[in-house]
Parts: sequence; C-alpha cells; structure tokens
Amino acid sequence: MEYVRPMSEYRSRRPFHPERPKNSRIDKQRPSPCPYLCATFPFNDYMRAILTIALLAFSGLGVQAQEGVIRGVVRSDNGQPAAFTNVSIPALKKGTVATANGRYLLAAPQGTHTLRFSGVGVKAVEKEVTIGADTTVLDVDVSASSDLKEVIVSASRRQETLDEVPSSVTIVGPRDLAVQKGISNNVSDILANTVPGLGFSGNQTGNTGQTLRGRNLLVMIDGIPQSTPLRNGGRDIRTIDPSAIERVEVIKGATAIYGNGADGGLINYITKKGDKTKGLSGETTLGANTQLKSAQHTGGFAVGQLLSGAYKKWDFVVSGHYEQTGVYKDAKGGVLSPDYGLGETQLWNGFAKVGYDINDRNRLELMYNFFGSQQRSDYIQKPGKYGDSASTGIPGKRLGEPEGTPFNHNASLHYSSEGFIGGTDLDVNLYMQRFHTTYSWSPTFEHGGQSEITSKKQGLRINLNSPIRLGRHYDMQLVYGLDFMNDITAQNLTDGRVWVPEMDMKNYAPYAQLKTTFYKHLVLKAGARFENINIGVPDYTTIKTQNRVTGAFTEGGVAVTGGTLRYNALVYNAGLRYNQFRWFKPFISYSQSFSIMEIGRALRTAKQNTVALLKTKAVIAHNYEAGFSSTLGPVDIEASYYISTSDLGSSFVEKGGVFEIARSPERVHGFEIAADARLLQNLHAGGSYSYTEGKRDVNDNGKFSDGADVYLGGDRIAAPKATAYIRYSPLPQWSVRLQMLHAGSRKRFAPVNGIYPYGTGPVNSFSTFSLFSTLQLDTHSSLALGIDNLFNKDYYTVASQWDGRNENYIKGNGARLSLSYTYKF
Repeated sequence: MEYVRPMSEYRSRRPFHPERPKNSRIDKQRPSPCPYLCATFPFNDYMRAILTIALLAFSGLGVQAQEGVIRGVVRSDNGQPAAFTNVSIPALKKGTVATANGRYLLAAPQGTHTLRFSGVGVKAVEKEVTIGADTTVLDVDVSASSDLKEVIVSASRRQETLDEVPSSVTIVGPRDLAVQKGISNNVSDILANTVPGLGFSGNQTGNTGQTLRGRNLLVMIDGIPQSTPLRNGGRDIRTIDPSAIERVEVIKGATAIYGNGADGGLINYITKKGDKTKGLSGETTLGANTQLKSAQHTGGFAVGQLLSGAYKKWDFVVSGHYEQTGVYKDAKGGVLSPDYGLGETQLWNGFAKVGYDINDRNRLELMYNFFGSQQRSDYIQKPGKYGDSASTGIPGKRLGEPEGTPFNHNASLHYSSEGFIGGTDLDVNLYMQRFHTTYSWSPTFEHGGQSEITSKKQGLRINLNSPIRLGRHYDMQLVYGLDFMNDITAQNLTDGRVWVPEMDMKNYAPYAQLKTTFYKHLVLKAGARFENINIGVPDYTTIKTQNRVTGAFTEGGVAVTGGTLRYNALVYNAGLRYNQFRWFKPFISYSQSFSIMEIGRALRTAKQNTVALLKTKAVIAHNYEAGFSSTLGPVDIEASYYISTSDLGSSFVEKGGVFEIARSPERVHGFEIAADARLLQNLHAGGSYSYTEGKRDVNDNGKFSDGADVYLGGDRIAAPKATAYIRYSPLPQWSVRLQMLHAGSRKRFAPVNGIYPYGTGPVNSFSTFSLFSTLQLDTHSSLALGIDNLFNKDYYTVASQWDGRNENYIKGNGARLSLSYTYKF
C-alpha cells in the first residue's frame, strides 16, 4: 500500500538535498521572459551565436524557483525494489529515475501535483501528493507489465521517450545487461543477443563483421566516439567493461545528428551514475568460470568493486573490474586458435564519475574510464583447412607483443544548465580519448610483422535546447549546437614501419533538430547537419605485403606524396510518429549520413604516387524506414522495414589475392521484428528476427539485378538472426532464463579457382542455447549462474565461415559455466 508519511517518522543521519532532475526529465519546459525568442531569432545568426552563448553560460545561473523535495521507495508487487522506475510530474515535464534499490528523490515546486511511476516491466501508476517546504515521503507499490513506452532515450542529444522517436531504437537496460553479462562478459556477445539488426559476435577481440543493418556503426561512451573510421580496426564495440555500463542505447539507420561513421546507426554506452539517496553504498562481486568439457586449464576468475554515494552537493560513483580467462576450447575439447582470441586474456576496467550540483539547475560532472585487455597465451596457431578442419591452438611461444588493447582512456567534463537564458537549456561536453590496440604477428608483411592502431581524439560538443511556442497546439523544441573533433589515427608495425601514416582530421559541424507534436499525438522531427572535414596526410611509402594467391611479396613499395583532403556536405533527416493508440504506433523516417570512406585502407594499398589521386570520395547514405510498435494486452511488438542506398560505396574486396576498395553504388534492405509477452505473473517470453541483404551495382547503371552486380560480402551483411527467450520465477527471489541464438544460412557466392575470396564464404545455419539463473539469498547477497552454449553445440562462428581463410576458420566456444556472488550494501 502506498502512503504519505511526515518527516517526523524518519530519522536521517544526514540532511537530504534536492536531486537535480536534469538527467531524467522527459521534456522540460518553463516560462520564458521572452516566449517567442527562438521563433523570431534568425536561424543563421543563432548558429553563429552558439560559441558566445556557451561562454556566457558558465557565468549565468538559472533562476531558482521555491521548491520542495519528495522522496521514497518504489517496490514491485512481490515486495522487491522496482529498479530504475521513471518518476515524473507530467504537468511540469519534470522527473527522475529510481535507483537500483527503487529509491527516488525529486525536487519540485511546492503545491499539489500528480506523480507518475512508470517504466520497463511495470504498469504506470499515478498518485496525487502535496509537496511542502519540508521533505515529503511517498512509497509506492507497482505491478509488473511489459509496456516499453516509458523508456527514456538520450542518444538523440535530448532526453525523450520512445513515443517521441520516429525511428527504430533498442534499449539494453540494467536487467538485460545483468542477465547477459552473467552468461558472457564480452560486450560483443551481449549486444548480439539483445539487438536485432546487429551482426554476430565472432568470439574474438575484434568485431569485424558485426555491422548494424549492413553498414558501419558509430560506438560511443557517454557520447565520446570510440570508433576509428579513418582506419576501422574493428575493436570499437569492446572498449568498456559491462560493469561500468548502466544501459546501452542503439539508434538504427543513418543518422545526421552525430556525423562521420554512423552509416548504420550508433551505439551509445551510458555509464553508471552515483546513488544520491545514500551517503555511501556499494557492490562487491566475485566470479569464476570454466569450460564444462575438458576443463583442464580453462578456469578463470573475476573480481569487481563499486562504491557510490553523495555528500551535500557532491555525488560520485567509482568502480573497478579485473578478469582473467583460461584457455578457450570448442565443444569437442580442442583448444581454439589463440589469434585474436579471448582465451588467456587479462582485462582491467577502472571507472569514476563525480558530479557537483551548483544549484538545482546547474551541474558539473567529470567522468573517466580506463579499459585494457591483453592476451598472454602459451599457445600458437595451427592453421586449419577452410571447409574441412578448424584452426586450433598448440603449445608454443607466441611471436611479438601481447595481442589486444593495452589501453583505452576516456575522459569528459560535462556542464549542464537548465534555463540558463530564457527557456533554453545548455549542455557543454569537453572530452578526450586515447586508444591503442595491437594485432597478432603476421607473415603477410615482408620479413613478418605486427601492426597496431593508435588513435587520439579530443573534442567539444555544445548542445542547446530551446522551446518555441506557436500557440495552443504547436509547441516545438529546437535542439541545435556545434561539434568539434580532432582525430589523429595511424596504423604502424611495432618495429616502426609505417603501414598507414598519421591521419590528422579536424571536423567542425553545426547541427539543428526540430521536434513538434501536432494535436498531442503526431510527432514530427526534422534536422540537418553541416560537415566540414579536413584531413592532413604526410609523405610515406607503402609496405610490401604478400599476395594471398601467389605467396610473393609483390604489393607495396610505392612512395606517396601527402596532402590535405577536404570534405563538405549538408545532410538531412525527417520523421513522423503517431502515438495515440497503444495497439498501433506507426512511424516513417528518412535520414542521411555522411562518412569518409576508410582512408587508411586506401592509403596502405595506394598505387598512385600522390594522395590527391586516390579515390577517397565520401559516402552519403540515404535511409528510408517504416515501422510500428504495439501493445496488445500483455504483448509488446515492434517491427520495421528499411532500405539504405548510397551512390558510392566503400566495400573491402579481394581480387586475385589482392585487397581493394570497391566504390560501386550500394543498396541494402531488410526488416526486423521483436516481441515480448507476459504469459503469467512470473512467466515471460520473447524473441526477435532480423534479415538484411545488400548488393553492389558494379556497372553503375542504376540497377541491382544485372548479371554483373554482386552481393555484399559477409563482413557487411550478416546472416539472418533469430533470438528467443523464456524467463520463469518460481519464487520472488529466484529467476531462471533460457535463451536461444540462431544464425541462418547465407550462400551468395561461388569459389574462384577453388578459393573463396575474403567475405564470400558460405554460412551454414546453427543454433546455440544459454541458461542464466539468479538467487537472492537475503537483502544483501545473491548468487548468479550462467552457462553459455548450454548443450555444447559444435559449430563454426559466422565470421570464420564468411572469411574464407584457413587461418581464420575457427569454432565457437563449447559449453562454458560462469558463477558469481554479489554483496550489496
């Protein structure tokens, strides 16, 4: 039962303070001293004023209203905390999010208001409460539901619900993250099992082939780019440990609002926040894992610690995670190839976030995350025979440096101000990233060698959000700002030879996004972004490499004169969503993306003697999508169909043993459908299916059905993917989940002279099952058990099948068990 209690019934060891609702409000609007400011101010002048306004923001603080505080605990119908429930006052467009313990704290103007409690897995509840000068306490019980409409999305640069987004979005929330990392702590595995349209994990350090809807994606940590589009090394997904992630937001399709590298969409890792309801709280995790068949040398362990809390206007969260894996083996007990493998690796992740509430409308936040993962194996690779036998590991001394990512540093300083001028909100984010990853030693270089990618990024994002009021039915929100980023990326060999010279990119991009709602239910969004990119390339000489077919070192040795590459483009997006009826909420959208082709690949295989002669024209993708979401009683359904075209592609192809960049027009299409159902109060089930296909118009005649036209390779187009799960809770404190991942077959190519060129190998279907169970021992302790590949399926990974090379023909893991104990205080 919910009830309101006076503060006299509570004893507090420290004074409560109002929690800034900024990070979880749905759509904050407040009276402006100039209601028509944004509507009358010229757009071009407004964009030119952005930098000036940002500087003024640091000295101008918002006007504080007379407010009170309301706090309490949200519990589910089984008495357990309803974690991460959205708590809002719809009339004020104001809200917050409950903690993992169901606690919430919200500052609001004094008076009588209606509070709404909603979120993933709970039925919305509304309660009327009077907020006074003293802290008011309201505890609420909520019932279970599968309604997804209240999920908050922030990757679109302003927080909004899914009902306001006219495109496909997947949110991997805290509950799903906890389940998936209990089965596998590899982020690539977690996303492959939860995100329709995302390609399969290759059970390796990299994520080559794990595209989104057949195109490259942009990976971010709290908005900080992790991808290296200048030289895509395929290691951007696995750049943070799940222990530091609160949720993952995946926006699918081309996106104009984030710029270079987001052809297929974006993945944004949202890191954890401090718990403001306690002076100090924490979580300790101990874990162990091992293979279930031929377990010798396969044991590993993990340990993690998280501390969180608040003091006066300060809040913080700090965490550390260390993991050591044993030898990875296939279903028959054979050691998997160590090249790019996850066996015998050490992983470190350190994370910290400190926030300071200047007042209830202005906040500073500093975030830092370190990720590192390196392999130290006692095995070397024994190449297999493609289509016949697997590449395996045999005892031996590995050549070169330890393979993996020695470090990935991310840091940001974030300043936010609500109503800093009129009704305009401001966000300023200053960030940096330092990334270094090392690949396995390879004989394909003359005299052998080992390559490494280094990337240094620093940038500034200035984002403003202004209300525009045009009357009773036409309130609008304008999101606009400026991005600046400097990205310096290179790929050299560890012995000092330059394979890809240091590329120095400077990117300036103003953008604007307008959203309005017609007559309460029809949401229109439209926006544009202007890209201005300059890339400096020094003089260099290409490295001699081996021809795969002949075995001779005939490629390379070309002296190339450097220069500056310049790109400019204006890209657009627009979408409509109608959200009146719970049983059918359709949307349509059109969006463009602008991305530079992978310059690094063109540079390292250059045959011309000057950079200016290389074919490096940028790629503009056009994405068309139609879909809907529905809630039919206890069932939620989402579906979409999409077409993505580009007049110029950038595909990596192999011809005669030599790798080239194909610049033909491309067309990708596909569909996705996902469903979740609450069959009983303690029984849930769901699943998804995604299909993608794509072709290149080789003869450039506007058709994709000619005999000369070819399908895109497996490194771009994933095989059809299906997922399913069933979750049963026999007791409130005990839950069991069984899930399936199915890879369909894709066979689009024939061998050339008996050999499948890179990316053209046939993919055979397979299915794997995994089990996860958690048991709450008491209010502080819990046990979790996960088994990956429960039935010990013997199979080859999808990536190893389409790759077509003997050395990369690798099997997947056999049955692997993970057990963990967690203590919370």
